[in-house]
Amino acid sequence: MIKHLRILGTRGVPAAHGGFETFAEQLALHLVKRGWRVTVYCQETGSGPVVEDQWQGVYRVRIPVTSDGASASILFDWYATRHAAGHHDLCLTLGYNTAVFCALLRVRGVPNLINMDGVEWRRAKWGALAKAWFWLNDWTGCWLGNHLVADHPEIARHLRSRGVARKTTVIAYGACQVTEAPTDLLRPLGLEPGRFLSVIARAEPENSLLEVVRGFSRCPRGLQLAILGKYESGQKYHQAVRAAAGPEVKFLGPIYDQPLVQALRFHSLAYVHGHQVGGTNPSLVEALGAGNAVLAHDNVYNRWVAGDAGIYFQGEVEFDTALTALLSDPNRLAALRQSARERFASSFTWSTVLSEYEALLESFLPRASH
Repeated sequence: MIKHLRILGTRGVPAAHGGFETFAEQLALHLVKRGWRVTVYCQETGSGPVVEDQWQGVYRVRIPVTSDGASASILFDWYATRHAAGHHDLCLTLGYNTAVFCALLRVRGVPNLINMDGVEWRRAKWGALAKAWFWLNDWTGCWLGNHLVADHPEIARHLRSRGVARKTTVIAYGACQVTEAPTDLLRPLGLEPGRFLSVIARAEPENSLLEVVRGFSRCPRGLQLAILGKYESGQKYHQAVRAAAGPEVKFLGPIYDQPLVQALRFHSLAYVHGHQVGGTNPSLVEALGAGNAVLAHDNVYNRWVAGDAGIYFQGEVEFDTALTALLSDPNRLAALRQSARERFASSFTWSTVLSEYEALLESFLPRASH
């Protein structure tokens, strides 16, 4: 029997947009090397027919959509689900944002595993209508998926409240280890290796950007706070973060060049992670893979991921206190970096994560063969 997996829920491969796309690429390439046939549904902008091709041995179904934003993603997910329902191959759906569509897979008897991502409807950035949509799909995904994957024990606890503990498996997110990076990539940005903190996050209130910038700017540090991300002039919160920044805060804008991002992580004095909600955040895992000491918002999600590699804070005052203490204690900094490497090696390497996924997916293949 040919082992065939179809991956839905991402914009496609090669990865260019975010964590799920990176995971889909890593998993697809891993399985192809292991003798699987893997099909990934890819979202295209524009009109025209569906195109099927291959990329590095991965089969792609490229579906064009003419709408924009969230409506484009919803429409693409529907087209992709409808296409997958016409076959009887094992499916892996990444995210539950359009889980209601998985009813079609269920009706057709197509086996489908769903990675349930974070508790999206709790995020403060969404309005009432969006929260209601995510809440509905959260519940729907729990019942329509043949099996569920939680990327964090806290997400698994949330799913258990839905009464689906028996069909839930915890598999974390992975990342590549970074053991070296060229320093010359930093020069155009005006950064000196080991003399800056890095922040990689969307500029949203739940990611604590304002608290971090205010806490950092309370006094001179003798180093820089390098912030990656898009800050728009017409966005109130974005402008509040910029207005709070002292002279040592540097806004680098969005950076998608992977070698440069890796160099920024590797040469950071420490990584700042202000995310207040979510499961296993890819950015935090990538920081551990680069051996970063971590200053993280104090919550169950971040504490489980970073463990002893982190110092934790709640607001701007606690961030100021934690950073001041860290900068005055080189031995503590070195210990955090060592803990980061150990935590990453124990739980977050791609080899570990992808092997766990393959074993889980393989256990559902007999169902796909009928």
